[in-house]
Amino acid sequence: MKREYDGGTAEAVTFFTGTEIEHTPALGMKTLFVVGVQSVHRIMELAGEHYCTHIYFGANQSFKPQGIDDVETWGPWEDMIYACLEAGYWCTLDFDVGVAQGVLECTFIEYRRFIPQVSVKIPYLTQLGYNATIKIDDIDFAATNPGVWCHRLHDLTSTDTFTNWDQYGKDEIIK
Repeated sequence: MKREYDGGTAEAVTFFTGTEIEHTPALGMKTLFVVGVQSVHRIMELAGEHYCTHIYFGANQSFKPQGIDDVETWGPWEDMIYACLEAGYWCTLDFDVGVAQGVLECTFIEYRRFIPQVSVKIPYLTQLGYNATIKIDDIDFAATNPGVWCHRLHDLTSTDTFTNWDQYGKDEIIK
């Protein structure tokens, strides 16, 4: 994800802090945003120094496993997140909908303070029209869910849950 930070780009940023602005259970919390895999020691140190109660992993869309069996990618992320959950932090992992099953296999969801942030990318969403419907489906007929859920896109895009892009520029870059 390309984000501008005081003339630099997101690729140069590994940590930043701010107040969580997305409408999740962590809304309003002082947050340490972590881009990519970082040292657990450094994460905890920065979270403490900046009085953060919430750590957002996968910031700038940096969590990109090559599927649910990509052990080389998943392992270091699991180490970071489990350590922070065990230390009592609220933790979010921003992940693509395509790897939701892998998140379940990690058992993060067993922690009360874990927030799975399922990212569903829909380009030009507002151009789909008033009748557009989002279907939350299963991997096959009656495979893992009790059924399907359909939501009118119009109902999901209320101003109560909307975060405008200009709200993201208020974070403080650490490194």
